[in-house]
Amino acid sequence: MNIVIPNNIEEKIHEAVSFFWATRVGQIRKQSASEIHDTGNRGAVTGGKQLDGFVGLTKTLLLQNGVPERAIFTDAELELPGYFRPNKKWDLLVVDRGRLLAAIEFKSQVGPSFGNNFNNRTEEAMGSALDLWTAYREGVFGAYPAPFVGYFMVLEDSEKSRAPVSARCTHFPIRPEFCGASYRERYALFCEKLLLERQYTAACFLTTSADGAFACPREALSYEAFFASMLGHILGQGSTYVR
Repeated sequence: MNIVIPNNIEEKIHEAVSFFWATRVGQIRKQSASEIHDTGNRGAVTGGKQLDGFVGLTKTLLLQNGVPERAIFTDAELELPGYFRPNKKWDLLVVDRGRLLAAIEFKSQVGPSFGNNFNNRTEEAMGSALDLWTAYREGVFGAYPAPFVGYFMVLEDSEKSRAPVSARCTHFPIRPEFCGASYRERYALFCEKLLLERQYTAACFLTTSADGAFACPREALSYEAFFASMLGHILGQGSTYVR
């Protein structure tokens, strides 16, 4: 099994980052010009689509590695049945002839209000994983090996996301790794713990600033590691269609 990751993967990530910022700016301008105004930058949040560059790149990598287009879903038919709820819509699925091979969630957070959304993002990710794995345990997806479950997080790199944040808890002490940790550090810790607890097969944590610069603060959470894990898992289990 040979995994194909192009040499220009960094350039492709740069294109996805540029699309992310350009789409966000366009959505904010469109929202500002409309008669109905969301609060603050909510127009960019509710508009969606900023992460389509990353979704498209992931699909391209799957196609380049022999996964048939019929098995990749990015625009429609993205719902999976759950255990605690009827279904949940993912951002990218790989389903081949009734067999779930991959489910990936793409999320982002941009300031200035990092505190308002951090808990929402973490609760969503944990809930989605719990629902999927419980459904898998109950045989909802058939008697197949476990699918690849991926979490791809993009965070704005700014003074506010890097600044130390206090955390208050009256009755019991907070774990030491969270004391004074910035939101950037909190997200990195969160993604690492998702993997440690096997809630997700792989996670990518990418930070980016409005000028288009980007980085992965943790090697284990890099896009290279994420894509290698994804392709290795899918190709290893979907050998019937690997070229």
